[in-house]
Amino acid sequence: MRTDMFGRISRRRFGQLAVAAGAGAVLASAGSRVRAAEPKRGGRLRIGASGANASESWDPASWGLSAIMNLAGFGCVYNNLVEIAPDGTLTPELAESFEPAEGGKVWRFNIRQGVTFSNGRTLAPADVVASLDHHRGEESKSAAKPIVAAITDLAVDGNAVVVTLDAANADFPYLLADYHLVIGAAGDDGKVDWDQRIGTGGYTVAEYAVGARALLARRADYWKSNAAWFDEVEILAIDDVAARMNGVMTGELDVIDRADIATVGRLADRSDLIVDEVTGTQHFTLPMFCDVAPFDNLDVRLALKLAIDREEMVQKILHGHGRIGNDHPIAPANRYFAADLPQRAYDPEQAKFHLKKAGMEGLTVDLHAADAAFQGAVDTAILYAEQAAKAGITINVIREPNDGFWSNVWTVKPFVTCFWQGRPTEDWMFTQVYASDAAWNDTHWKNPEFDKLLLAARAELDDAKRRGMYGEMQKLVSDDGGVIVPMYANYVSVRSATVQRGEHISSVSGLDGSKCGERWWFA
Repeated sequence: MRTDMFGRISRRRFGQLAVAAGAGAVLASAGSRVRAAEPKRGGRLRIGASGANASESWDPASWGLSAIMNLAGFGCVYNNLVEIAPDGTLTPELAESFEPAEGGKVWRFNIRQGVTFSNGRTLAPADVVASLDHHRGEESKSAAKPIVAAITDLAVDGNAVVVTLDAANADFPYLLADYHLVIGAAGDDGKVDWDQRIGTGGYTVAEYAVGARALLARRADYWKSNAAWFDEVEILAIDDVAARMNGVMTGELDVIDRADIATVGRLADRSDLIVDEVTGTQHFTLPMFCDVAPFDNLDVRLALKLAIDREEMVQKILHGHGRIGNDHPIAPANRYFAADLPQRAYDPEQAKFHLKKAGMEGLTVDLHAADAAFQGAVDTAILYAEQAAKAGITINVIREPNDGFWSNVWTVKPFVTCFWQGRPTEDWMFTQVYASDAAWNDTHWKNPEFDKLLLAARAELDDAKRRGMYGEMQKLVSDDGGVIVPMYANYVSVRSATVQRGEHISSVSGLDGSKCGERWWFA
């Protein structure tokens, strides 16, 4: 197979491989594309979702991998200023409209009037300020702090909130769709008491068991007349994928996320179930510390990238439910995905060339893996070790406990397995993980040229120029960065045929961007 010096194949060949890898996805989701009937109200939607979290809190600053908080809090109880629609467009939500000033350094959000919280109080701009301020400040430990760090001032101007940034950001409104940045009701002290669970969303919390279950009841006075169709939404946190699959197949559950990709194909002939599948932004990674030997050597990093067979990974780990990656985090679902960037291929001989150049022939490295990173992470590491052996590389797979993986292994050990949900915009993903000063820079990669492009692209309003900048940044991460991105994983869920949805399904995250409770309905 013809490749360039980095072992990359032509885009045409990549397209052929992508079609082959995605063929199962097209077939699996074919039934879901049948035009749905008009929405109607009623019934209890029972969701079985992965993400049980015994330490979860209703404070959105702490939200992470929690099924209850993502599907109940973000998806049903609260709203954001803006939302990303199923077709990927950014639409106003609690902000009726928004517009930039000073080239995107200042943003004015006109707050929707007539919206009420579940306690009957009317939404006001002060609630928006209090909710965003909750994630700001030196004392904040919010997971959303990096998103709002650029805000230098929040001001109320009549019925609007005016946000001033430290620099222009053409994508800033997208950031406010983040699931942490929901809007709550401010108290007399100007702060939000999140334990009260008072939101503007279509549902209220009727019952709640920490980390296990939430039962939500529809609000009759919800300000959206075309949403929140169910009378009730019940969310059950079920981490066991076999239990989730059994629940939907026996009719005990109406919807499940993260279906068992090894067996979901067997449901194709069942008329009572529908498999939804979409290529989103989630991707599996193998980050390595660029400031720790031997990963501080570019030729070693290139050798490790050339020693992985992405095609085999997609077929054996994802069972065809995904796309091959190209060692950067921007997915095909992203707006500025660099479709013309040559695809890196599996090339053991080229890997040997780079190892020899580095003076590290017969390289041995430890790879720390746990399935807590992603389903099949340990198998991925083992398969990678087999593939890398053909390049003369010995990869010792260190199996780590699932419990504590994200605190004791990720960002602690120099070469690990990892998962990223991805982000709707390129700037968002790059800023949080790949900028030199990124809070979650799990490769310790620092590239001044990349940082310069990041700032320039963020402020650039010309679409063509931004596309070129983001393409160059993807190339820099792929060719110089410390991350191996072998594959993008599809979102694969299963629902009863009695559950209907719209024509499009969100690629932002699973279960229609965690909004199935608001957007779907019973036939």
